[in-house]
Amino acid sequence: MMALPGGRHLDSVTLPGKRLHLMQVDSVQRWMEDLKLMTECECMCVLQAKPISLEEDAQGDLILAGGPGPGDPLQLLLKRGWVISTELRRIGQKLAQDRWARVHSMSVRLTCHARSMVSEYSAVSRNSSKEMDQIEKLLMEKCSELSAVTERCLQVENEHVLKSMKACVSETLSTLGQHFGQLLELALTREVQALVRKIDASDNIYTTESTTGNLFSLTQEGAPLCRIIAKEGGVVALFKVCRQDSFRCLYPQALRTLASICCVEEGVHQLEKVDGVLCLADILTDDSHSEATRAEAAAVVAQVTSPHLPVTQHLSSFLESMEEIVTALVKLCQEASSGEVFLLASAALANITFFDTMACEMLLQLNAIRVLLEACSDKQRVDTPYTRDQIVTILANMSVLEQCASDIIQENGVQLIMGMLSEKPRSGTPAEVAACERVQQKAAVTLARLSRDPDVAREAVRLSCMSRLIELCRSPSERNSSDAVLVACLAMGIQLQVKKTKISALLLWFLFWHIQGCSA
Repeated sequence: MMALPGGRHLDSVTLPGKRLHLMQVDSVQRWMEDLKLMTECECMCVLQAKPISLEEDAQGDLILAGGPGPGDPLQLLLKRGWVISTELRRIGQKLAQDRWARVHSMSVRLTCHARSMVSEYSAVSRNSSKEMDQIEKLLMEKCSELSAVTERCLQVENEHVLKSMKACVSETLSTLGQHFGQLLELALTREVQALVRKIDASDNIYTTESTTGNLFSLTQEGAPLCRIIAKEGGVVALFKVCRQDSFRCLYPQALRTLASICCVEEGVHQLEKVDGVLCLADILTDDSHSEATRAEAAAVVAQVTSPHLPVTQHLSSFLESMEEIVTALVKLCQEASSGEVFLLASAALANITFFDTMACEMLLQLNAIRVLLEACSDKQRVDTPYTRDQIVTILANMSVLEQCASDIIQENGVQLIMGMLSEKPRSGTPAEVAACERVQQKAAVTLARLSRDPDVAREAVRLSCMSRLIELCRSPSERNSSDAVLVACLAMGIQLQVKKTKISALLLWFLFWHIQGCSA
């Protein structure tokens, strides 16, 4: 017996003609059954916007595979939003190429997707606001206008007329995009508000876990959603979870979500308002918390002290708790059981050294140099260029202190830092290559700063540091083709020369090779 769609079977010895006929009938029946699950506008999308075409990009038309599950407005909004955003971008590209046939067919399809989003969201969401209804109306009007004007453009042959119509299409497309963005933001805001209220009101661990997981998934959609979550009280609700002992097992998940939200300034502002830094300090200094919980708290600290966020310079509450946070992070680095935990703790320390110069003095008193350099020989904790990037960042910022040099020499640090000048990517991915460049550059900067101390300079020369510098300057492949690494190596060579370490001939050689390479 041969199985057919729909659960029916057909004898394998059936005559070919009859067999083909039965299969066709069954396929039609199955198609008609599937139609029950589709909306009318989806059928319109297929009928009007999917012409048979030999264009090379016709295979790239967007369709939703499967679609979001029933009663899942968030996934519906995200999937439809991604499709419509992509269609808008592609229509703009085709418009710039004057490919009017494609512009029109894609405009029709865009209208279908927008109608689907509006109708499907209305079916699963609560009563919409007047503002949403108004924007929905404006959006659909602009979609109809775009389809109509692009259809007229297909009939125009006069280039001057077509040029003026192109400007009209471009303006309509821009306005449509604005209305779509406003509608999507309003809808997502409503769903985020519902999630935040659910977390805030829940005393059930399973409900809170599920809702926090949904909120975390939203943070992975990008900065705009993180801003919405912060604005609608997500940070406040999550810190409320982190202050309840009954939810201790949910701390890692809540903290991970907080770290994602705090990638935007709005998140950091909200953290400051609810004394979030004090809560993080309590978690980090409490050994009764699991290592995973303290590692996630370190991740939040790393995020809110990021030098890429200017707002972090105004975290007054952080200065009050900085000493105990730094102490706890050094301890976490020392006791880390995995590379991930060490990475999060060292990243937090690295950012703190940018945040305030007092942190470097604290690290020196806590013997952080010994902890970090010992970790470099532990493959379980330090096994990627990303982790070495954090370590060398801390050492580079600490190297401005005069007393740092003696600790570096005592812990055999010069040799370890020199080893970082040979950092090479394993996978060749852009992110890993960039990390290796940063490691090399910061290693050279650290050695240049430390070489103010004659003992460090002599140790560097004894370890054939100049040979490596010459190699880095002469060979772009050795420095991952980075000009930043080249400049740092030149600065280090000059610093060694200033210390009169009798290497002027070698310095002239690598300067000569650099100049020769640039002129070539």
